[in-house]
Amino acid sequence: MAMKHLRDEFLLDPAITFLNFGSFGACPKPIFERYQSFQRELEAEPVKFIVRTGPAYLRIARAALAAYISCLPDEVVYVTNPTYAINLIARGLGLEPGDEVLSTSLEYGAMDRTWNFYCQEKGATYVRQEIALPIVSKDDFIASFFAGCTARTKAIFISHITSATALILPVHEICVEARRRGLITIVDGAHAPAHVALNLATLPADIYTGACHKWMMAPKGSSFLYVKKELQERFDPLVISWGFDSDQPSSSRFLDYHQFNGTRDFSAFLCIPACLEFMQKHDWTTVSSACRALVQANGMRFADLLGTAPMAPLNDAWIGQMLSLPIRTEQPEVLQRELFDKHGIEVPVMRQQGNTYIRFSINAFNTIADLDTLYEALLASKSWVR
Repeated sequence: MAMKHLRDEFLLDPAITFLNFGSFGACPKPIFERYQSFQRELEAEPVKFIVRTGPAYLRIARAALAAYISCLPDEVVYVTNPTYAINLIARGLGLEPGDEVLSTSLEYGAMDRTWNFYCQEKGATYVRQEIALPIVSKDDFIASFFAGCTARTKAIFISHITSATALILPVHEICVEARRRGLITIVDGAHAPAHVALNLATLPADIYTGACHKWMMAPKGSSFLYVKKELQERFDPLVISWGFDSDQPSSSRFLDYHQFNGTRDFSAFLCIPACLEFMQKHDWTTVSSACRALVQANGMRFADLLGTAPMAPLNDAWIGQMLSLPIRTEQPEVLQRELFDKHGIEVPVMRQQGNTYIRFSINAFNTIADLDTLYEALLASKSWVR
């Protein structure tokens, strides 16, 4: 069972059964207080903060993040969200007419739209390889995925953990095989940091983006983009600012190009050390393990209620702190609002490729009582078909 005593560490409304950590995370009190302290410092002397002390703070925060995800500090840059990061990558990838970007049918909608836009602009093709559900094994998944690879494939784009279906995908094996084939690998790890083990020194991904404001619990608008050094020169900034053709270039053009792109409050980035301290203080490995156990132990209970089946084996290879199950409803938005308005439950009911899924997330403040509340609410609802 998750750690009940940590509920008081969060700012979440106690009247809400919060089962949607996967969408935007939630910020614990000490991290949020650190965030506000940076913002107060910014407003006390904006010029000093943005021009002089802020960049030094950023170096400290970036070094802490790099150590946590096992890469070099000049291989990673802070961005507001993974969607921004993938726009930057898709635009600078050098796509040409006839090129293909191989992905899956399980990707996040904003990413699909991004790749479709840039591929259409360049005359390339975004290939959404159909993945049959439920998934049976890693070997079957990998074989099915690479069945979409052709001589025109230039890059692989894949989620580390999917959004609507909440599945941990075998990205290590995918990256190994893609590298063997000479393909660029781009991983959407929005849900991965502090959710599953992430070691970029051993994961052979060329490009990786992750959100810090989800499972790392940073303030909103805090994410990162990793690009291995051999590829960094390819990518121009999305926003041209002072770092481009800089009068005072640093040792990293990658950081010059992408870290500063106009005036903004970057306090959220600076909170990463506080996030790491919070997780260390509360033994987050144990907390996460307890949360995964709670999710997996309740998987069949909800599958039986919904008259469906899990989309992958209920084990650590495929399922982390989120579980998504198919649900038969013609009006998922109505069901979602009913669960919130009538029962005070924050849980997503999502459409993807003609299917509908309900997904619950578990973190340190959740208990079995929260899942019981959802179970009873679904039992009482007439907005879905048994």
